[in-house]
Amino acid sequence: MVEAGEIGGAAVFALAAAAALSAASSLGAVDFRRPLAAVGGGGAFEWDGVVPWLIGVLGGGDEAAAGGVSVGVAAWYEVWVRVRGGVIAPTLQVAVWVCMVMSVMLVVEATFNSAVSLGVKAIGWRPEWRFKWEPLAGADEEKGRGEYPMVMVQIPMYNELEVYKLSIGAACELKWPKDKLIVQVLDDSTDPFIKNLVELECESWASKGVNIKYVTRSSRKGFKAGALKKGMECDYTKQCEYIAIFDADFQPEPDFLLRTVPFLMHNPNVALVQARWAFGKDFIPNFAVNDTTSLLTRVQKMFFDYHFKVEQEAGSATFAFFSFNGTAGVWRTTAINEAGGWKDRTTVEDMDLAVRASLNGWKFIYVGDIRVKSELPSTYGAYCRQQFRWACGGANLFRKIAMDVLVAKDISLLKKFYMLYSFFLVRRVVAPMVACVLYNIIVPLSVMIPELFIPIWGVAYIPMALLIITTIRNPRNLHIMPFWILFESVMTVLRMRAALTGLMELSGFNKWTVTKKIGSSVEDTQVPLLPKTRKRLRDRINLPEIGFSVFLIFCASYNLIFHGKTSYYFNLYLQGLAFLLLGFNFTGNFACCQ
Repeated sequence: MVEAGEIGGAAVFALAAAAALSAASSLGAVDFRRPLAAVGGGGAFEWDGVVPWLIGVLGGGDEAAAGGVSVGVAAWYEVWVRVRGGVIAPTLQVAVWVCMVMSVMLVVEATFNSAVSLGVKAIGWRPEWRFKWEPLAGADEEKGRGEYPMVMVQIPMYNELEVYKLSIGAACELKWPKDKLIVQVLDDSTDPFIKNLVELECESWASKGVNIKYVTRSSRKGFKAGALKKGMECDYTKQCEYIAIFDADFQPEPDFLLRTVPFLMHNPNVALVQARWAFGKDFIPNFAVNDTTSLLTRVQKMFFDYHFKVEQEAGSATFAFFSFNGTAGVWRTTAINEAGGWKDRTTVEDMDLAVRASLNGWKFIYVGDIRVKSELPSTYGAYCRQQFRWACGGANLFRKIAMDVLVAKDISLLKKFYMLYSFFLVRRVVAPMVACVLYNIIVPLSVMIPELFIPIWGVAYIPMALLIITTIRNPRNLHIMPFWILFESVMTVLRMRAALTGLMELSGFNKWTVTKKIGSSVEDTQVPLLPKTRKRLRDRINLPEIGFSVFLIFCASYNLIFHGKTSYYFNLYLQGLAFLLLGFNFTGNFACCQ
C-alpha cells in the first residue's frame, strides 16, 4: 500500500526533475543537436602553429636533417591525428555523453533530497507528526517501572585502548531502570593487554550494580557483524525487546533511551530509530572531540552534515527508509530476527540489515534532534580506509540484493524505485563514477584532444547547481567550501575504485579495516597524534594520489602553453595541488583553518 509520505516523496522527485530540465532549457544549456559524427572536424587550428614549431626545434640548423626530421615528425603527427580523431575522440565522446546523463541523474537526486530537507526545516516537521511518541515515567520512580521494556546496549570493539572507557561509561550511565537494562561489551580485541583492561572496566561497573556482560570470541570471523551476531545468540538477549548499538568511540547522552525507545514502543511497525552523530560543541554544549582540529576533520564534518541533514532526513520524511549508520541507533529485536539477523557478506552489515528489514515492511525513523558524541578519523589514511569500506560495501550490497528488492511483496513500487534508483544506483554507483571519470580524467584529457566536445552545462552549470544545493544546508561551512570541493575531487578516485571493487567483487571487496580512534581528551586546538611507529617511505606517502597529481599538473601545463578553445588549467592546477598535498599526507595531523 502506498503511503502519503511515499506519494509526497515521488511528487517532490518529479518536481525536482522538471525543475532541473526547465532550468536547463531556459538557460539554453541543454543542446544535444551536435552530432557525434561531427567530432572529427574542427580542432586542427590549434596544432597549426605547434607542429612547425616542434619540427623546427627537432630539426635544428641542418636543413637536410631538418627536412628528414620534418617528414618523419609530420608522418607521425598525421598518424596521431588520425588515431585521435578516429578512435580516441569518439570513444571519449561516448563517455562524455554517458557522464552527462549520469550528471543529470545526480543533480536531480540532490535537488530532490535538498528540497525535502528544506521543506522539513521550513515547516518545522518532526517525526512526532507522523509517528506517536509519549514520554515514559521517570526512571527513578517506582511507579511506572513496569512500562519500561527490557533494553540491551551492545558495544562492539576491537583493540580500542583510547576510547573503551568512554563508551562503556556512557552506556552504563544511561537513564533507565537498572533491572531493565543490559550492557553487552563485545570485545574482539587481539591485544591481551587491552583485552584485560576492557574486562576489568566491565567488572568495575558490575560492582556498581550495572548488569554488564563481557563477551569474547575465539576468532574474528565476520568482524563486526560476527560480533553482533554472537551477542544476539546469548540466552539473556531473548528477553530484550530492543537493542541499542554504539561503536566504541560513541558516547550517548544519559537520556538517549528515554527519547528513542518510546518511538518503538508506540509504533509497532517501526524497526529502527536512528540518531545523528555529533562531532563538536556546536551541537552539544561543553563538548568537543575533533571536528575543528584540522582542515581534514572540518571537511569530513561537512560530508557527514550533508549526509544526516539531507539524505537521512529526506529518506525518513518520505519513504521511512534510510541506511542504518551502524551505531547511535535502537533496533526492535523482532525486526532483526525477521530480517535474518546480522550477515557478514559485505562490509556494510548495517546497510544490509536495514535493507532486508525494510523489505519486510518495517519503517525507520531518523531523529536529528538526538545527537550522539562521536569521533572523526584523525588521519587521511584512516579516513580513506573508512570511505573505501563504505563505498565498496554499498556497491557490493547493490549487486547482491537488487533482485530481492525487485521481487519484494511488502513494499510499494514507489519505495522499490526509491531504493533501487536513488539509494543504490545514484548514490552508490553513479555519484563516485561520474565525479571521478568526468572531472579527473575526461576534462584533463580534453585539453589534448580538441575534437572532443564537452557541453558547458555539464562542466559548469551542473557542478554549480550541486555546489549551491550543498551550501544551502551547510551555510556555516561556506568559508571552507573551496577546500571541500578539492578534497572531494581527490576522494572520488578512491570511491570509484571502491565502487568498482564492490560491483565486480575484485580482490579485497570484503576486507574489513577498523578505523583507528584517538579519544577525546585533547583541547580543540590541539591535534592528537597516534602512537608513532617507524614506517617505510612507501607507507608514508600515497602513490595513487601523487600519480594523479602529476597527470593533472601535466595537463594543466599543456593547456596553459598550447592554449586552445578550452581554459581548464587554473582548475587543473588546483586539483593537482590537492592530490599532491594529500599524496604526502599533508592534512591529517596539521592544524589549519582554525
